[in-house]
Amino acid sequence: MRVIFPTDENMGYLSKRGAHFGKAKFYTIVTIEDGKITEVEGIANQGHSAGGCGNAVANIMELNPDALVVGGIGDSPAQGFAKAGLDVYVDQTSATVQTSIEAFVQGSLRKLEGQGTCSAH
Repeated sequence: MRVIFPTDENMGYLSKRGAHFGKAKFYTIVTIEDGKITEVEGIANQGHSAGGCGNAVANIMELNPDALVVGGIGDSPAQGFAKAGLDVYVDQTSATVQTSIEAFVQGSLRKLEGQGTCSAH
């Protein structure tokens, strides 16, 4: 399973998580098999220069994710991910990807049903 975490730095599973997926500097992609990390990859967020806001759903979907874990997300992209069939989970407490992965594997993160967490979008 490929899980994407918006992050503020590119330090693998030790990366600090970004508060909002669209403003994160990087996406940390973690492959999990049988509850264990098997691969970690970091890529730069294309951001505004590559249509990051308007194309955020398409940009993420190009990474072939099975799930996305965010600290915050607007209604429009949340609905876009729901339409694309991507499970989006909310973790507003974990500081690092490592801690968030643990919560994800334990099943303690709330799954969104196409609604956002931010009112500014």
